[in-house]
Amino acid sequence: MLNLERLRTLDALARHGSVGGAAAGLHVTTSAVSQQMAKLEREVGQQLLAKNGRGVRLTDAGRLLAEHAARILSQVERAQADLEEQRGKAVGELRISAFPTAMRGLLPAALAALRAGHPGLRVGCHEVEPAPAVAAVVRGDIDMAVVLDWYNKPLPIPDGLVKAPLLDDPADIAMPAAHPLADRSEVDLEEFADDEWITWGEGEFCHEWLLLTLRGKGIEPRVAHRAQEHHTQLALVAAGLGVCVAPRLGRDPMPVGVRAVPVRHRVRRHVYVVWRADADRRPSIRAAVEALRAAGAGLR
Repeated sequence: MLNLERLRTLDALARHGSVGGAAAGLHVTTSAVSQQMAKLEREVGQQLLAKNGRGVRLTDAGRLLAEHAARILSQVERAQADLEEQRGKAVGELRISAFPTAMRGLLPAALAALRAGHPGLRVGCHEVEPAPAVAAVVRGDIDMAVVLDWYNKPLPIPDGLVKAPLLDDPADIAMPAAHPLADRSEVDLEEFADDEWITWGEGEFCHEWLLLTLRGKGIEPRVAHRAQEHHTQLALVAAGLGVCVAPRLGRDPMPVGVRAVPVRHRVRRHVYVVWRADADRRPSIRAAVEALRAAGAGLR
């Protein structure tokens, strides 16, 4: 009999392409991955891994078994979903990720509701940015991910995933209180053509959105500072070092000396949750979606 956990290790190796990546995805040590693979090779009586420089690669037998492992694990997930559906209760373990402001502004209320309403469900949450979170759901490293895209820049969602909208999150422009536009009730993005911007890291989804949006209005943004966390960006604004986009989800309290002004043509993020279609019938998935939607409705 093939051991399911060893097949899961092989599947992770095939998906991640390295022992280190598989270990990170499975939340185990690299030595644990190596040990599981050595046992699996003994079980099947064939070499599944071969050295490749400083790393490893799957042999032909390894790739063949990995293809079967992916199908077996998917079928196991469907079986678990069927059993959970038959019980009709949200029980067991559920792994959820969320991007930072959703982790701060949305997850606490949703997780508290799940704990109160479904005491047999163990929920673990992780803070992950949208693009890697989607990849983690596809790989099976997590069950659900709260992600976002912008009104003019969708986040690609692969086939095999299901999504449910949670809320639309308006974004304002945050500026120092002494800024010439700070007393306005609304602003246009074009009015910040000469300002220095505080934005996200190079290559981040939201940073690329900002460049796309400003360049679409004929503005080449002057990026002065970069920070991953919105509250760090707002601290830089409070110091008079530039302006930034300030979504409202998880934003309060605002630092002293910062004014957030709405954009005339509304700038919004779409916040939603994604999960694998083969887990769609799990009551725990449905319970989590309901809790997240209720938490989102409470913010409006």
